[in-house]
Amino acid sequence: MLAAAIQLQIQPCRKEENLQKALKMARFALARGAEILVFPELFLTGFCYERDVSDSPPYPSLDPFCALVHEHDCMIIGSLVDGRTNLGFTLDSRGVCFQPKIHPFGPEKGHFDGGASISPLFTKRGRVGLEICYDLRFPEVARNLALKRADFLVTIAQFPFSRKDHWRNLCIARAIENQIPHITCNGAGPEFCGRSMIVDAWGQVLAEGGPEETIVFGEIDYAHRDSVREQISVFKDRRPEVY
Repeated sequence: MLAAAIQLQIQPCRKEENLQKALKMARFALARGAEILVFPELFLTGFCYERDVSDSPPYPSLDPFCALVHEHDCMIIGSLVDGRTNLGFTLDSRGVCFQPKIHPFGPEKGHFDGGASISPLFTKRGRVGLEICYDLRFPEVARNLALKRADFLVTIAQFPFSRKDHWRNLCIARAIENQIPHITCNGAGPEFCGRSMIVDAWGQVLAEGGPEETIVFGEIDYAHRDSVREQISVFKDRRPEVY
């Protein structure tokens, strides 16, 4: 399956501008044959605290993306604001599934509550293990998702330039330690470091962007993941009774 990490430059509080850019980039990715489209954290609004940008069921913000799904049979992944929840979602022909951000970071705590459960999202293209930005620093999240049989990981984020090396190393580490493909999508510069990546289950970076607005393409290969797990049997060799 061809995945596309759509690394756009997010304009805080400018929802319509972000939407039009996201749709334009999505159509370009679809024309290249992408089946899975991943956007950065809060790609429609950014962290807009000065006014209410909250959405609520049935989430009309997603209507334009429902149209893309209907037309192209693709899957779209991102997050939106729902009250005090940074709500991650997958959207495909089966419908929409949700996983809230578990760990609000710093000033986010004054505006968002952390999610209370972790579970893969069941989609047409497999079980998606979704984590949002700061969740990446907590290996328990990705391991929990892997143990619950996620087929691949997705991390959506707004990581700054000052922590660009942390971002890259953590994205690769989560793939290696869980022997799982990892699609990562970060906001583009100048405020965020970009460097969205698609990493395979061996920890090889298949594709990586720079800091600028771009689309990063890469294949998600379940057979390769299974081969990696046969070579090094991490999950069979776990000893949780002594951890």
